[in-house]
Order: sequence, then structure tokens, then C-alpha cells
Amino acid sequence: MRGLKRRILTRARARGLRLATAESCTGGMVAAALTDLPGSSEMFSGGFVTYSNALKRDLLNVDEALIATHGAVSEPVAQAMAEGARAGTGADIAVAITGIAGPGGSEYKPEGRVCFGLASAGITHTETVDFGALGRARLRRAARDHALGLILHALA
Repeated sequence: MRGLKRRILTRARARGLRLATAESCTGGMVAAALTDLPGSSEMFSGGFVTYSNALKRDLLNVDEALIATHGAVSEPVAQAMAEGARAGTGADIAVAITGIAGPGGSEYKPEGRVCFGLASAGITHTETVDFGALGRARLRRAARDHALGLILHALA
């Protein structure tokens, strides 16, 4: 993963871009990964850990109706989280993660489902990945790594 982090840092620096995060199930793991390398302050604006719906609403301006309609683990909420993180930090690119790390889940939203949002200038990409019931720790690492990959792709 160190190589992935270094490529993100190098590309963001080269393009003069700043990054931000909005995380739920990963609890700040993406922000921690992005700030692991010396020089990361040149490209990392900040991050939000919004585990509760109230903080998604209060810190990221996610509309309560969006959560009520789609649920916190949904692409519309991931999109709103990414857009809120970007707006709240002034970053050029923001990634958001919301998912079900387990144990548990439901028939409609199983354990291992994670929704991602990536917001940049005028464009927001969302996707859902069903990682399966990997166990909480493995799922969180997989979601972190996927989010880092999304950032790297956006910096290409």
C-alpha cells in the first residue's frame, strides 16, 4: 500500500490538487493512509468521520430526506458526503465511504456492502462494491484500499 500512497502524493503534488475524505465505516482509515507519508500536508486538506446520520447531516450537509429515502448506505448518500467534504474543505477531490462493516446487515443491505462517492470539479462518481462478509477488519481495509484506488484514478 505504501506505493499506492506515494503515487497519490506524487500525482496530487504534480497537479497542485488537494484531497479530502468523508468516512463512515472506515472510521478515518483513508485519511490516516493519506497522511502517513511526509509531505502529505501539501495535498491533504482534511477529513470527516461521520459515523452517525446526525453528523452526516450537520458536518457534510447531507439532506435528512436523502438518508430517509435511500438509507445511509447508498450511492446518493455517498455522493452527498463526497460533495459535502469537498465543499467543507475547499479540496479539489473528495472521496466518501459509507458501508456495512458487520457483523450484521440485512437482506437488502448485506454485510460487506460499501458505497463510494468521489467528487471533483463538477463531477461526482458513485459506485457500490459488495465485498462480502470478510469480517470487520478485512472489510474496512478493503474499503480503504478501494477508496485510495479511486483517488489515484481521479488523479490520472
